[in-house]
Amino acid sequence: MLKNYFKIAWRNLARNIRFSLINIFGLAIGIATCLLIMLFVQNELSYDRYNDKADRIVRVVFRGKMNGGGEIKEANVMPPVAQTLKKDFPEVTDATRIRDYGMPRITYGNKTFKEDAFAFVDANFFQIFTIPLIKGNAATALLQPNTAVISKEVAKKYFGNENPIGKVLLFKDQNAALTVTGLIDEVPANSHFHFGVFASMISLPEAKDQIWMASNFFTYLLLQKDYDYRKLEAKLPNEVDKYIGPQLQKSMGVTISQFRKSGNNIGLFLQPLTDIHLHSDLTGDMQPHGDIQYVYIFSAVAVFMLLIACINFMNLSTAGASKRAKEVGIRKVMGSDKKQLITQFFLESFLLTGVAMFIALGLVYLALPVFNNIAGQNLGLQLKNNIWIVPCLVLFSLFTGVLAGSYPAFFLSSFNPINVLKGRFISGKRSTGLRSGLVVFQFFISISLIIGTVIVYKQLSYIQHKKLGYNKDQVIVVEGTYWLGKDQEVFKQQLLQDPRVISVSASGYLPAGNSYGNNFLIYADNNSAQLVNTLRYEVDDNYIPTLSMQLFYGRNFSKQYGTDSLAIIINETAAKTFSWNQNAIGHTLTRQDNYGKKFTYHVIGIVKDFHFKSLHELITPLVMTMSNNDNSNIIIKAKGKDMQGLLSSTKNKWDNLTTQSPFTYSFLDDRYNNTYKAEQNTGLILGIFAGLTIFVACLGLFGLATFIAEQRTKEIGIRKVLGANVASVVSLLSKDFVKLVFIAFLIASPIAWLVMNKWLQYFAYRIQISWWTFFIAAIGALLIALLTISFRAIKAALANPVNSLRSE
Repeated sequence: MLKNYFKIAWRNLARNIRFSLINIFGLAIGIATCLLIMLFVQNELSYDRYNDKADRIVRVVFRGKMNGGGEIKEANVMPPVAQTLKKDFPEVTDATRIRDYGMPRITYGNKTFKEDAFAFVDANFFQIFTIPLIKGNAATALLQPNTAVISKEVAKKYFGNENPIGKVLLFKDQNAALTVTGLIDEVPANSHFHFGVFASMISLPEAKDQIWMASNFFTYLLLQKDYDYRKLEAKLPNEVDKYIGPQLQKSMGVTISQFRKSGNNIGLFLQPLTDIHLHSDLTGDMQPHGDIQYVYIFSAVAVFMLLIACINFMNLSTAGASKRAKEVGIRKVMGSDKKQLITQFFLESFLLTGVAMFIALGLVYLALPVFNNIAGQNLGLQLKNNIWIVPCLVLFSLFTGVLAGSYPAFFLSSFNPINVLKGRFISGKRSTGLRSGLVVFQFFISISLIIGTVIVYKQLSYIQHKKLGYNKDQVIVVEGTYWLGKDQEVFKQQLLQDPRVISVSASGYLPAGNSYGNNFLIYADNNSAQLVNTLRYEVDDNYIPTLSMQLFYGRNFSKQYGTDSLAIIINETAAKTFSWNQNAIGHTLTRQDNYGKKFTYHVIGIVKDFHFKSLHELITPLVMTMSNNDNSNIIIKAKGKDMQGLLSSTKNKWDNLTTQSPFTYSFLDDRYNNTYKAEQNTGLILGIFAGLTIFVACLGLFGLATFIAEQRTKEIGIRKVLGANVASVVSLLSKDFVKLVFIAFLIASPIAWLVMNKWLQYFAYRIQISWWTFFIAAIGALLIALLTISFRAIKAALANPVNSLRSE
């Protein structure tokens, strides 16, 4: 019997090859899209879960809010936090730290590299985090000073195929020799940190500091098994009072209680390790975060795409029902019962689903490299690394087969054999209503995605063209110029002699991309009760003109004024925060260091507000102080179109001044664009998935149009005999679909507005959703529907009426 079922299923597939291919291809696209998104979602949710103790590890973070303005939300904390919390709380079984050390110079023999993934870590680091050592002992590798564990990639870069253990690297920034004591493969891709060199923390003098007023260390606690971290977090305010309080009083002159009574607050908080990637709003982290909102969005797209593909299957199957109606009638007359017919049609559904599944896997393999390139991911479909895929695919096939084949199976098997054999095949209002509802659902999703895609692209366009308060175009950032040492000034003067260079500045503080940054607690005019948290930029006298910033009031820094070492320029927001507005010139701002020493600055200028953070955040108070010792980056404002020539000339100047460090650069506009890489990727991916969803929805619409045209064949023939032309017949078949698209639009518009309005709330600076966005979506959906329907409608209208009326 089963063999006969397969024979009939295969013959039916071959006999209706066009319908079968459309059915299979539509379902394959839906499954492939869903599977691709599942890989992305699974990867996002897997971050840091490779650690055996992931459920027991929390990170200590620092948050605060100043009454005078400014919010502190830092991912790193003070040097003594780790050991202090381990000592004070028995529920903390261990603690470890990471100190990201930027991009130091490392030399071996005659090779010198800029290591862009270098960190100091405590000796117990590899016992808390699950990063196995290929060579060396995890428990002892970093116990001694000036030791390091490196990755295979770093080892190959320096030593080739030689055994790296025991080799010595020269750490030029500290004039120290690092002995390699361990080798790892690599830090897993789904980790919130990635380093190639892990040096022993005991080598770092600042790691022993007992200062509670400076944050540089990423600190992790290993808690007792099944312990609720929130219980420990509730005890941390006492630690703040005990340790930060005395140092705050010494440096600021106020007690911690007075500090809080003034409306200020600071504290230590805990963040589960597995929340860092998707649930973090902290600054200064080791790499960009993901966003749980995008996981939700793409998960919803995956579900809807699969549902639409299954709906297509139902519509296309019922569209071919009239062709199989007599087959069903004859089989019932010959003794087939409803159960056998349901089995037959379910088997056909599973056969089509199985073929679609194999095609979908092929599409995923082909699409993964493109998707990885767009999304900045490294996803793969290797079964050995994704064991979950096999059972998921089996369940996926069964679920899709049942969902896609249930309605056709029960619909086709319920035909009355007498009516069918008499030529009276009537599907009934109930099935017609269901199919109409399915079309409405399909276009509800399609219109929602069109609206969402348009709004995302409008917001991205707004970001690209918004006035930032500085000019990012034709600005080159030469990175790591501290390698030049005393030759940095020579380098600057050589650059200024190039006619393609307008201006040159030296500063590690940049308004876009990775930048230096530090919190700067200050108070105005000796009023220490009104602390304001600002961000401080250390700049030279050429910084403001090089970035084309505008002074609102006052003057720029100048080397002609010896007192400018204690001068300060503030932004408009800072002036408003201190209630000075344009009258800020001449006022003073005071800060105290960790040892209580006061530094008073006099305000000499107000710079117009510029965006030094992401457009997700409002502009906050910022101050600039003058520093001629910052040799982290050289910022070049260029003119003309010969950028390659200028870069080549700049590299030659660099190479003539240093033979031990590579020349690296970036463009400021690229750094700015990379800030919104996640949104750009999301917009592109959403646009692609919206297009695929609409395409698959159109397949279903084509199926339903075919079904209705076949149901109304005789009616169309009679109308043509009575004088109806092609246009009136096309209008007859299209008007019902136009109504369905309009209903879908009415449902989709308010829901899409709510969802996208919520998404826009993540941007402090955003567009307003315009009415024409919805108009475009409605017209677009209507045109797509009409183009899809017209093909089948015109074919039906052009058919010879004699053929359709011959049996009457």
